[in-house]
Amino acid sequence: MQDTSAAIHPENSSQHEQGHTGVTIGAITQIMEQDQALLLIGASFNLGITSVSDGVVRIKTFRGQPNWNTTPAIISSASRMAKALVWTATDEEVAVVIDKTTIKVNRESGALSIGSEGQPQVDVISLQRNREAVGDYTAFVALKQEDHIYGLGEKTGFLDKRGERYTMWNSDVYAPHVPEMEALYQSIPFLTVLNEGASYGLFLDNPGKTVFDMRTYEDHMMLQSWTGEFDLYWIEGPSMKEVLVRYGDLTGRMPLPPKWALGYHQSRYSYMNEQEVLELAHNFRDKEIPCDVIHLDIHYMNGYRVFTFDENRFPNPEKMMEELRGLGFHIVPIVDPGVKKDPMYAVYMEGVDGDFFCKTAEGDIYTGPVWPGESAFPDFTESRVRDWWQEQQRFYTDLGIDGIWNDMNEPAIFNETKTMDVHVMHGNEGERKTHGEVHNLYGMCMSQASYEGLKALLEGKRPFVLTRAGYSGIQRYAAVWTGDNRSFWEHMSMAMPMVLNLGMSGVPFAGPDIGGFAHHTSGELLARWTQMGVFFPYVRNHSALDTLRQEPWSFGKEIEAICQQYISLRYQWMPYLYHWFHEASKTGLPIMRPMVLEYPADPEVYNLCDQFMIGDSVIVAPIYRPNTEWRSVYLPEGEWVDYWSGESFTGQQHIHVHAPLAKLPIYVRRGAILLEGPIRQYADEPIASDYVTASVYLQDSGAAELEWYEDDGLTFAYEEGQWNKMKIEVAENEQGLKVSAKYVQHGYQPKRDSLQFRLIGLRAVPSAVSGLGERLMREAWDQASAGWTYDEERRELWVKLPERAEGHAFEVSYR
Repeated sequence: MQDTSAAIHPENSSQHEQGHTGVTIGAITQIMEQDQALLLIGASFNLGITSVSDGVVRIKTFRGQPNWNTTPAIISSASRMAKALVWTATDEEVAVVIDKTTIKVNRESGALSIGSEGQPQVDVISLQRNREAVGDYTAFVALKQEDHIYGLGEKTGFLDKRGERYTMWNSDVYAPHVPEMEALYQSIPFLTVLNEGASYGLFLDNPGKTVFDMRTYEDHMMLQSWTGEFDLYWIEGPSMKEVLVRYGDLTGRMPLPPKWALGYHQSRYSYMNEQEVLELAHNFRDKEIPCDVIHLDIHYMNGYRVFTFDENRFPNPEKMMEELRGLGFHIVPIVDPGVKKDPMYAVYMEGVDGDFFCKTAEGDIYTGPVWPGESAFPDFTESRVRDWWQEQQRFYTDLGIDGIWNDMNEPAIFNETKTMDVHVMHGNEGERKTHGEVHNLYGMCMSQASYEGLKALLEGKRPFVLTRAGYSGIQRYAAVWTGDNRSFWEHMSMAMPMVLNLGMSGVPFAGPDIGGFAHHTSGELLARWTQMGVFFPYVRNHSALDTLRQEPWSFGKEIEAICQQYISLRYQWMPYLYHWFHEASKTGLPIMRPMVLEYPADPEVYNLCDQFMIGDSVIVAPIYRPNTEWRSVYLPEGEWVDYWSGESFTGQQHIHVHAPLAKLPIYVRRGAILLEGPIRQYADEPIASDYVTASVYLQDSGAAELEWYEDDGLTFAYEEGQWNKMKIEVAENEQGLKVSAKYVQHGYQPKRDSLQFRLIGLRAVPSAVSGLGERLMREAWDQASAGWTYDEERRELWVKLPERAEGHAFEVSYR
């Protein structure tokens, strides 16, 4: 439904005015140390300062006694690792020193400054409380002209969030997503400020409604919390990567997903019956278009009741699942939080009998209309309720299902406010809260129950959970998709900064619906979006009822061939992608990266968001406009190689690139090592003569290095040491080059037969490779167990060696 002019009636203004009612802390009359924290007692409210871990300082308001409990965003190991503090006080200010960090507080105004060696200083010029409300704080943080702001989750708009205003309130937004939308499905109140290469982070840990306003005031940003206390974490850099690593230390990191979840996912609202699902699966295999996952939307259920199958549409789900497994497919069914109010429905009655549902303040079960009709909602803030929901996952795991899709978990309700009444009560492990205080946690707590339930039931296999709603820390439990986008070229381009900023918010496993969910895609849009989408961390094609079909073959042979090529490329790059997924699970750094993360001192990339990086060495530059075959690509410092042609370019320049419909511009940095394998029809497909190719893009210095990670891609055995890390080192000089590929950890036996090396851009023509005899003709390559060959035109040397537990070392001589 479209808005009318009534939407801009003055009384409908959404601005939350503090006005004259805001009061600062007032004169600080008492200072004391308590439980490794410094407490400042003011006339209007009080302030506590403590450290959490290296480079993280927590500043929290309180009245009465401070409450240092945290929200579920904070992992338990990070909640109270306080470091010693030293403080001094004068009549004008209190100075607190924690390690290298100094916090100064003005005793009259409460203004704070936070600084550390090599960091931009943070000045909170005012922290105010609305005197007419419990909670409701506003902080004004000074901004310098050179400051750029990143993060804040999946918000619309460009990469740099300076000049924008956003509300953190998880919202079911089916209307077209446009830049003026302040709230979508995810609320991640964390940002990173970059100033001439140096950074700091701010995390406002409040799962009620908060506002980040970088628009209203030219020289400062405004942070507001509407309920509870103001709980702010300052996170030290000085680099953006260090900020993100510390934020990951605080809120946790993505567990390694199963490799099949990295593959291509196909969905529609809805595949209506068993026959349609099986025909879809056979189409993928017959057409040799790789695919790992088919999603089932709400029509698979009996009257939209979760944990059921419609017996008419899906009369034999066990048999269907068995056939799909035989074809290499995983099924991921949608599971919403709304449980139909129906005394004949066992899940509902279990919830009633177990007191598992959210209630009004007066103690009645809260219900609201969603897909099944009037429904109750589990109180996922309680561990006992999550335990119950975990056990419900057995309905799916008994069928061989190992992935779940959590939707509508903002929670979305078909009422005027589009969500749960803010006065509904949550048990919250004995610390009762209203829904308004914890709204943004609901989807994450549901995803936690889904993930932990699958993990407990899958007997050592890794689960996969996809969620629409989340809060800081959601990366511990689920991948994220960006919700109900449209088949608009504008939405294709908007997906890049949305997913890049999710990555800069600690959520590396994310992506949009390829082709667009609502409206009608075209063949050209589907081809271009598929090209781009296969390089996003999460890759799913999804479309709505009554829209044109957009499976890869839906627009004729030309578009099908392009989709097949790029989906196949996703599988070819799987060793490289999986390596970076592991990196994300260890460091929290994103897989898909804005160029500013790798080149923070380059002003050209501060707001560059129509191209992106995979890891630290590959640039992908999609075409995101119709009837377009040319675009400008910015290459930063270094030397860059066109992935397709092998042409080399010097960095720190824009190049004009021709990209007809079948071409996606991709550039690889010289000095990088790219890992590729054979094309598979699904991630775990057995391959005769399996291999991995390490493509080494040689640079002038002659050096290249990569520590390549791998494991079985399916189980948690890597936690017991069953994983490999191979250190690949290449050194070239005028006489030749040396390659060392040695396992520094070998706890997993890979299934491949050979390891291949593709050495690109040699200084001279090779004459011999140690231990490998005469050069092979290219046509003999596939049959040989070992050997070498050379491509004169592209200046590429190929070396093939059998897989060995100790790895390899060889030398190449030049003529």
